[in-house]
Amino acid sequence: MRLFSVLRQCSVGRGLALAAGVCLLLFATALQAKPERYRLDPAHLSIAFLTHHIGFADTLGQFLKAEGSFIYDEGTQSLSDLEVAIDAASVFTNHEARDKHLRSKDFLNVAQHPIITFRMTEAIAKDTANGEVRGDLTILGVTQPVSLDVTLNKAGDYPFPIGGAIPYVLGISAHTTIERSAFGMTYAVENGWVGDEVEIILELEAVRQ
Repeated sequence: MRLFSVLRQCSVGRGLALAAGVCLLLFATALQAKPERYRLDPAHLSIAFLTHHIGFADTLGQFLKAEGSFIYDEGTQSLSDLEVAIDAASVFTNHEARDKHLRSKDFLNVAQHPIITFRMTEAIAKDTANGEVRGDLTILGVTQPVSLDVTLNKAGDYPFPIGGAIPYVLGISAHTTIERSAFGMTYAVENGWVGDEVEIILELEAVRQ
């Protein structure tokens, strides 16, 4: 569809040398654009969460281990086949006893549900840098639809080699808010000790394969 649009622009502008040159450039760009597979770089991946703690302060935590990939076409801004798997046991809040509690049946129940997954169902580009990604988030075996606000910060060659080669990288920020009770995680919701709403913040780099 993008190619047809370029051809229509060129037909309108024929007869003008400058317009013809622009059309040729657009046509060449459209031909070069293609979907590419990207993988999340585990060394540059932050999956953080933020929630209230007894009303005194918010607790900030992270999941330290995750993997995932997606297909992205820069020319059309089309995103597809995005899947992320998070190691639930890698939860970290800089407090050993609290982290152990978070791994228990009261919260993540990692013995029964070791993996948290997200699979996209739809991506909507709002402009050249911002969009919305919708998908299914599964926690504790319960799947709920979520929507993430996503920003493409930068796309280009990395400033130094990784694994002996200069990779092409996408830098991405994303965030959303969920209610953990929707996934059956209700411990300390009723008495307000632990917030039901959990803000999720993602900062990541993805390497073109």
